[in-house]
This record gives sequence, structure tokens and C-alpha cells, in this order.
Amino acid sequence: MKLEAAIKQKKFNNEYEKLAVNILYTHGWLFNIQTEIFRKYDITVSQYNILRILRGQYPNPTSVNLLKERMLDKMSDASRLVERLKNKGLVHRKICNEDRRRAEVVVTEKGLDLLEEIDKLSDRFDMLSKNLSKKETQLLNNLLDKMRG
Repeated sequence: MKLEAAIKQKKFNNEYEKLAVNILYTHGWLFNIQTEIFRKYDITVSQYNILRILRGQYPNPTSVNLLKERMLDKMSDASRLVERLKNKGLVHRKICNEDRRRAEVVVTEKGLDLLEEIDKLSDRFDMLSKNLSKKETQLLNNLLDKMRG
């Protein structure tokens, strides 16, 4: 669907403004799709992001600061997200013996099982492949990387 039709706006000041609006609109579109998928598992997009980071570090523990650095949404409160995941039994958090201010976090077996179940839905995440070829996807990835400089 064309951006103009989706947001009912006929004209933009220039193509750069349209691109910025298009990226924001597309982010919202993807976020809504992911939110719907994760609702079934009683987790948020940000909680999923934390679990994926922890799986990549597994079996090594990870500091909350590392989670903050690697999260997609830099505005998220990683400490609160970890606490919510801990309450669901998806992560284990313990205070570091060497530095009492530092918490170490590791994904639990239950968390790994949840990620494995979500991984089976990869076709839902690959909905982009319906409209973009592999070459177009690579080009778009390169252009977005270039845009961020």
C-alpha cells in the first residue's frame, strides 16, 4: 500500500520528509504485527528482544548494561524488563559477587523453550518476502545502513 493512501496525505514537502514518515509508519506496522504475535506468549516486543540477546550469550550471564547497549529500543528500561521476565520464570537474575551493583542475567530453560516455540513462527516474521525479493531486501538493508551513516 502506498504511504499516501495509508495515512491519507497527498503531498510531502520533499522526498526526504516522505522517507522519514515512511520509515516511522513502517516501524509502527512491523511493531503491531510483532505485538500481535507475542501477545499469545504474554511477552512484549522489548521482552522478546531481551530474550534473544540472552540466548545469543547463553550459557554465559549478561549484565543489564550489556542488554541496554544491545537493545533495539534504547528508551526501554532493561532493568524492569528483566524483572518482568524473571517473574515469568524466563530469566534468572543474580547479584554479582564482585560488584554488588551489577546484576547478571541468564535465560532459563523455560525462556529457551519459549524462543524455540516462537522460532517456529518464522514465516510470520518473513512476511516481507511476499513483497520484496532477496535482492531488494539486501538493497533496502544497505540503504538503511547507509542512511544511518
